[in-house]
Amino acid sequence: MKEIIAIIRPRNMGATKEALDKLGFPCLTAVSVLGRGKQRGIAGEINVDIRPEVLAQGKYRAMTYIPKRMFSIVVQDKDVDQVVRAIMEINQTGQVGDGRIFVCPVDDVMRVRTDERGESAIL
Repeated sequence: MKEIIAIIRPRNMGATKEALDKLGFPCLTAVSVLGRGKQRGIAGEINVDIRPEVLAQGKYRAMTYIPKRMFSIVVQDKDVDQVVRAIMEINQTGQVGDGRIFVCPVDDVMRVRTDERGESAIL
């Protein structure tokens, strides 16, 4: 099993969730997060007006944090490529700030309600 952790733009969360649901992966955990990449900020990423004189100076790049959505989904090994591809299709614009996807191994899973373990606990 693998855990796929994706950090994406908030406005893409609905479309990403719908795409995964259509593929048969309706279960995920999502949270609002703040962060930034190596570019240290993106003009236009948040809904605020930036004065033209500030934009011209390049000071807008000094944002401390940018709002993003981070979600996690655990899938069987055979489904990783399909899920990652779906996330990429929705979120890849080719612009800075498209996000990151991490694929991590999962040693075991337990369903609290039924004591099921392993893949049967995520199906």
